Amino acid sequence: MTKVAFIFPGQGSQTVGMGVELFNGGGGFLERADEVLQYDLSRLITEGPQEELTLTYNAQPALLTVGAMIASRLVEEGITPDYTAGHSLGEYTALVASGVLSFEDGVSVVHKRGLFMNDAVPAGEGAMAAILGLDGEKLQEVTESITANGDPVQPANLNCPGQIVISGTKAGVERACVELKEAGAKRAIPLDVSGPFHSSLMKPAAERLRKALDEVEMKDASIPVVANVNAETVSDREDIKQLLVEQLYSPVRWEDSVRELINLGVTHFIECGPGKVLSGLVKKIDRSVTVLSVYDEETLQTVIDAAKGWE
Repeated sequence: MTKVAFIFPGQGSQTVGMGVELFNGGGGFLERADEVLQYDLSRLITEGPQEELTLTYNAQPALLTVGAMIASRLVEEGITPDYTAGHSLGEYTALVASGVLSFEDGVSVVHKRGLFMNDAVPAGEGAMAAILGLDGEKLQEVTESITANGDPVQPANLNCPGQIVISGTKAGVERACVELKEAGAKRAIPLDVSGPFHSSLMKPAAERLRKALDEVEMKDASIPVVANVNAETVSDREDIKQLLVEQLYSPVRWEDSVRELINLGVTHFIECGPGKVLSGLVKKIDRSVTVLSVYDEETLQTVIDAAKGWE
């Protein structure tokens, strides 16, 4: 029996022109986002520049807008998820798809989330990097040593076997990249993000986020969501709110989240958003499941055609 999970990418996946041809399918998502934010997000998505789109308070509502629109197009075609999950910012898109947040409230909250995160650590002062080919225990040892010497850095995204993202001050991440390669890491790749997300440096932003979440209507999830913080399904709106606050400064347990979805019987993962980052991670975690990506009309049609054969 086919069970489907919609999964939604986070920051770093944003590109100018993402999802443009799909927006013509209806829903007025670009126009609705512009109205909520009172600025021209649609122009940034369609025309850029990339540097401005990548700023966290622009990238977050932009990615949510694209992901929510794609999920809506899939549902219109009769393809509905049994579960949702998202990577970091993508968790908010999952909550829109699961009926916890309206699209408008989702756009508003993640824009504020981006502003709070930027205020906590202004662009350029924090950084993140993907560390490939090193076990978590050794990585923990190195990052704790660097943090103890005054440059905070810590594991932020536990993505898949052999890939852990670190986050912290710019100096801390740069030192960690050097020392982790000396410790045996195959590669250390700086990420295209504007802050040290999912690190202790984000705690000042977390309390401001809590207040912003208190101001919007949240409903219990109509479709269970697997949360980043504990890699467990959650449906209760109060539990979801608390986990979203903790998510800001806690590691994203993506590998565990995918394994939980598979344990729940998910056979097909559909990534809704630009690129194939999450699709690649799912394949590295378990090659027995079917992984599909939707980011343009061609890939949407591919999924529609494939779904005709699902039981």
